[in-house]
Order: sequence, then structure tokens, then C-alpha cells
Amino acid sequence: MKKRFVVLLMMTLFSIGLSACNTVAGAGKDVQKVGEKVEDKAVDCKDGRC
Repeated sequence: MKKRFVVLLMMTLFSIGLSACNTVAGAGKDVQKVGEKVEDKAVDCKDGRC
């Protein structure tokens, strides 16, 4: 019974870990896109087009 509980706990933690990685990766992509937009706007303003 104890072994079954440990296996279930490990599977649960592993699943949570995988979903957290995907969430962080998605957030990183969103932040990267925002950074690109800010950079593009800065270049436009530098060229006098803002």
C-alpha cells in the first residue's frame, strides 16, 4: 500500500512539473514578443517616425 502511494505521489509531482515547464515556456515566449515590439518601437522613434 505504501509503495502504491509513493508511486502515485511521484506521478502527480512529475505531471505538475511538466505542466509548470510548459507554462513558463509559454510565458517566456510572450515576454519575448513584447520585448520585440518595444525594440521595434524604439527603432522607429530613433529614426524619427514615432
